[in-house]
Amino acid sequence: MLKKLLLTSGILILAALAILYFLFFTSATTFSEKTRFFYISSTDATKARVLKSLADSNITNRTGLFNRVADRSGYWTEIKPGRYEIRQGMNIIQVVRLLQSGKQSPVKLVINKFRTREDMAKRLGTIFEPDSLAFIRFLESPDSLRSLGLDTNTAMTMIIPNTYSIFWNTSVNKLYRRLHQESSEFWTAERVAKATALGLTKDQAYTLASIVEEESNKNDEKPVIASVYLNRMQKHMRLSADPTVKFALKDFSIKRIRFKHISAAVSPYNTYTNYGLPPGPICTPSIKTIDAVLSAADTDYLFFCARPDFSGYHSFASNEADHFKNAKAYQKALDSLLLK
Repeated sequence: MLKKLLLTSGILILAALAILYFLFFTSATTFSEKTRFFYISSTDATKARVLKSLADSNITNRTGLFNRVADRSGYWTEIKPGRYEIRQGMNIIQVVRLLQSGKQSPVKLVINKFRTREDMAKRLGTIFEPDSLAFIRFLESPDSLRSLGLDTNTAMTMIIPNTYSIFWNTSVNKLYRRLHQESSEFWTAERVAKATALGLTKDQAYTLASIVEEESNKNDEKPVIASVYLNRMQKHMRLSADPTVKFALKDFSIKRIRFKHISAAVSPYNTYTNYGLPPGPICTPSIKTIDAVLSAADTDYLFFCARPDFSGYHSFASNEADHFKNAKAYQKALDSLLLK
């Protein structure tokens, strides 16, 4: 009888241990991907919302067990907002420990080219906790920008296209300060000296680079295009850059700038009607383009237009007569293409 009792007790204990092992130490995740991100916003850092979000996000179906482990570990006393990477196969204890540690998975922010502040704010608002309105408000606030040595025109000059690792719940102020710091590190003494030698501040060099960025995709000819604009500035000629008219009109679908576009673009950004550089950049130029401007070619060119071979390269000229010949050749090739 005693043996049977001991045997039964042993079986029950083993069964209980097996159940406990299954509940606490086997996979508690319910998604099929290798990983899934779990977000806790600052406004959702409550017990009820975390439990609901775990279920709604299909992270786990063991929210009751999660609640018990979280209670025992003291997690509910200090919920840490953030973006957490939950790996497939994690057990309940591992999930609780990860959230309790506050060890977030940062967002990989890839900045290529933005033409407007609104475009950038919209993009940032989709990948970080603050919404796009919060990001644009900062860029439109003279007081916020003044603390960074910027204004509403030069605000975008702090954006150096690159890849950044930033926490999802970083505040708007901290995120822009991070980008501003990256910009400060980019502008080394050597780069600043090169800009100065060209008679430009770093903000002006950035603005000129933004025009060159919009003029060509060919990195090898960008130093030559930069020389054209620098030469025109030295001779007190208008830059007459087509991309600035598109920016002034906020219409980037325009294929060919005509007189009606120039006359309609009543703006300090219209370089057909205003002398010198526009008050700020018309896009966020790549590092290669900025460096191309800082290493501008030494030429006497004052004009350029697209080549008639449609290669994406340009024909350059130092006088109007040659420029008109180049422009006529391109127009002839364009007309032939349109007739086909």
